[in-house]
Amino acid sequence: MTDATAPHPLAPHRLARRIGFRAGGLLLAFGLLLISVIIAVSVGAVGIPLRTVWGIALDHIAPGLITPDWSAGRANIVWEIRFPRVILAGFVGAGLGLVGAALQAVTRNPLADPHLLGISSGAAFGAILALMHTGMFLGLLTVPLLAFCGALMATLMVLGVARVAGATSADRLILAGVAISFVIMAGANILIFLGDPRATHTVVFWMLGGLGLAQWSHLVWPLAVLLPCGLWLWAQSGRLNAMSLGDETAASLGIEVGRFRLTVFVMAALITGVMVAFSGLIGFVGLMMPHLVRLVTGGDNARVLPGSALAGAVFLVWADAGARVVMAPEDLPIGIVTGLCGGLFFITMLARRQ
Repeated sequence: MTDATAPHPLAPHRLARRIGFRAGGLLLAFGLLLISVIIAVSVGAVGIPLRTVWGIALDHIAPGLITPDWSAGRANIVWEIRFPRVILAGFVGAGLGLVGAALQAVTRNPLADPHLLGISSGAAFGAILALMHTGMFLGLLTVPLLAFCGALMATLMVLGVARVAGATSADRLILAGVAISFVIMAGANILIFLGDPRATHTVVFWMLGGLGLAQWSHLVWPLAVLLPCGLWLWAQSGRLNAMSLGDETAASLGIEVGRFRLTVFVMAALITGVMVAFSGLIGFVGLMMPHLVRLVTGGDNARVLPGSALAGAVFLVWADAGARVVMAPEDLPIGIVTGLCGGLFFITMLARRQ
């Protein structure tokens, strides 16, 4: 008689196949991201062949490895302008996709994202305050720091309004976020109205979302926030799975629901604040990507979180490439592209839920 508790003889093979499938999926996603970056660098008002893009990149990574056969102007366009811009698009897309997946899990609402919860609006308020009123008193760190403070302020306001109003359901939390977002954006518009008129055009264009000011020296800040916060959220994927089943289930598993939810919101505010500081307001990435990833990977956040980050990076890289091409030589604000895609996606989601 076979022992019922003995492991199935194929269990190790199934486990190995599952691990191999996940690793293969991640490698495929990273490969798609790399290809997207290279293609996106090559397109724009001035088209540059892929072979030249590879050559310029290799020449800067390993000088002397190949003989340059391109002009200094093309080298400057590829390495100093387009590569930082495309990499920043990847960082911002990954951060927003990751935040959206975490917020949807911790609020149990498929419509949750930093834009609808007011976090992006708070970050924009802090960034506008730095750009038009306080000055860069901490150098390059000023805008990300005030953007984080604004995002955190908006998060606490949303949670406070939800608690005072007794809005314990996930849908009412979203309504509280939308209401706070309107209030904060009104305050941001007042800051713009009272600021220097000469800077208004730049700030308004920044509020529409744009990556045109990206530089290599700027990339360290989004990466320094995205990497540790992303790893922490991924390490909490088991708790996020429990939270997505309900507060009672999570509490029965020993999770301090209120404290954990607040911690996730703070992490979301930190990531969103830094991303908004360097890219402006870019909405709906955090709404769309987790849903698309769940269609492929299922609902386990151990897969949804990294999948949403990679999908967000790929999506925003292509959105930025499209924004540079559709009205060349002018740059269309990337927030318009993501807003159009997100609005259509939102309508489709509502129709499917109905």
